[in-house]
Amino acid sequence: MTDSAPSEPLNEPIGEESITRCGFVAIVGRPNVGKSTLLNRLLGQKLTITSDKAQTTRHSILGIMTRDRAQAVYVDTPGIHDRGGSALNRYLNRTARAAIADVDLLLFVVEALHFTGEDATALRSAVDAKVPVIAVVNKIDTIKDKQKLLPYLQELACRHSFRELVPLSAANGDQVDVLDRLVMQGLPEGDGIFPPDQVTDRPERFFAAELLREQLTRRYGDELPYCTTVEIERFVEEGGRYHINALIWVERAGQKGIIIGNKGEALKAAATQARMEMQKLFECPVHLDVWVKVKKSWSSDEAALASLGYNER
Repeated sequence: MTDSAPSEPLNEPIGEESITRCGFVAIVGRPNVGKSTLLNRLLGQKLTITSDKAQTTRHSILGIMTRDRAQAVYVDTPGIHDRGGSALNRYLNRTARAAIADVDLLLFVVEALHFTGEDATALRSAVDAKVPVIAVVNKIDTIKDKQKLLPYLQELACRHSFRELVPLSAANGDQVDVLDRLVMQGLPEGDGIFPPDQVTDRPERFFAAELLREQLTRRYGDELPYCTTVEIERFVEEGGRYHINALIWVERAGQKGIIIGNKGEALKAAATQARMEMQKLFECPVHLDVWVKVKKSWSSDEAALASLGYNER
């Protein structure tokens, strides 16, 4: 999955002048189908981290899009999967399924021309929520022979009575405006929940950890796919600058050496890129200090996970 610049927010009014719509919209699917890239595209800005590695998303994140007369509260979720029995894997599935509860609409994301066992598992979870489901067929930009898409859509339509099927590309924005309008039209009537200028419910401290973890996932995903996490020890503002101290936790000493690299160059490169991304998001200078420490088998220990911020909210 490759990043591209998110499109500008869509501002077409919907519905009749007197109607105000607001609701929660969960984005669900197996790992690595482009859920986070889709959320960023719908919001018109980067909110959630992305990579081409499965299970990059580890927490549910609210992304809030407010129009003139409608507010969609998107819930990005970890990929629902059948793999592994570690405490981290169980946490990811619990978090995804908890996010589906009490929403008004579901976006079930699949990769065009693919439908795996994990797709079926994610769809069952979506159907069990007993709310309307829009099937989002992502990555159509990767299909050379577009004639193959129609039979795929017909087969997908037989799997569930979807409210709509929307083929699109979250990476380049094709057809995302169609999905945006369908979501806004499908929200229940009601007043907005969040202020019009609020984009998420997560604090800046959370995103600092996520942006550093994004660099680790992208740079070391083949060697350390699930063995790293980030904890922010200090996050203060002084003189218009953020001062951030971050800890990278790994499970073994050898993994620590991989992240630090020869003479610390690998860690320096990852921290520098993360700092630049933080400055874009926070719109101010950032001073970032990073250390790497070992916490044995943290991903298999429920108590260790909780201490590192893996808690269902």
